Amino acid sequence: MIFVIEALLALAYGVLAHLASASGDDLYALGALLALVAMMLAAGLAARRMWALATLPLSLGACWWLYAHGHASLPLLLVPVVFIAVISWWFARSLRSPHGALITRIVAAIERVPIAEVPDDLRRYTRALSAAWALVLGGLALLNLVLALVARPGGLLDSVGIVAPVSVTREQWSWCANLLNYGIVGGFFALEFRYRQKRFPGKDRNFLDFARKMAGLGPAFWRGFLR
Repeated sequence: MIFVIEALLALAYGVLAHLASASGDDLYALGALLALVAMMLAAGLAARRMWALATLPLSLGACWWLYAHGHASLPLLLVPVVFIAVISWWFARSLRSPHGALITRIVAAIERVPIAEVPDDLRRYTRALSAAWALVLGGLALLNLVLALVARPGGLLDSVGIVAPVSVTREQWSWCANLLNYGIVGGFFALEFRYRQKRFPGKDRNFLDFARKMAGLGPAFWRGFLR
């Protein structure tokens, strides 16, 4: 249930952030920030964690302060950069982890075998794929940062009075940050999934089969996944 709520809040954040950039209305930006706070704290609040209960009023106060001082849209410029960069870092860090690369761990869990028993060719492939995801997401984070810097009006450089040699509108930035990112990630996943089906026939019959296997790993696996 919490996962569904988080997914709906993520969707609400994307829509409100895009509306804020397209319209220039800080009220939409405030809504986006509130949706982001709710998404980040939902699981902790549902479990009545003290850190979440303590963080909620501070976060709400910060959102209102930013809105009251006309800066509610500034954090939205960095949210895609930070989010994508963190995921890229997770993939990159796992390449040197004793627990194995992220995708190798998923495959081992699906096959219900230790990582050492994953076939050598599959282990090499999943490690290379983890590295590829780190590079793709790292490049996407860098692209989002560049666009956030040169967006006008209200971009990071523009907000401190620096005129960038090239610029994009806030709406153009928003199309990339709030929509195109998902298209690039989804496109890379779809191409890789199709290639994987040919490279390792019989592993995944179709996307629904793959999704069923992922869902079957259970919450215990996902809690310890990013060690």
